[in-house]
Amino acid sequence: MPTQAKKAASSNGKAKAAPKRAAAKKSSGARTVATRAVDVPVGAALELSDRVTELVGPFTDRAAARKQLKSYRTRVTRGVKRSERRGASVRRKATGEAKRNRTDVEQRVRKAIEEQTSRAQSLARQLPIG
Repeated sequence: MPTQAKKAASSNGKAKAAPKRAAAKKSSGARTVATRAVDVPVGAALELSDRVTELVGPFTDRAAARKQLKSYRTRVTRGVKRSERRGASVRRKATGEAKRNRTDVEQRVRKAIEEQTSRAQSLARQLPIG
């Protein structure tokens, strides 16, 4: 059975160790931040280097450069043609809708004119001619 002195000594030792652990955690956090501060720019520079190498790679000799430029030209041409088709499709739809709207409005106007003409003639017949 532990005595009071042993309990006090063991709890006193734990109390002394706690600040050391807290300080170790703080320094570990600071170390992590410092390593990240160095690792991020270095990693970004390596990533940039890889991408530049990928971009420049096809242009190292004439044949590869011609092939790559032909590929780019083909992709651009396809994109332009696709955009042209989509634009033409939308234009045709808008034109058709505008024609339908115009026809509808013309019919409504004709009908309104006919109704008003008929009403005016009806009223004119009711007037006494003097």
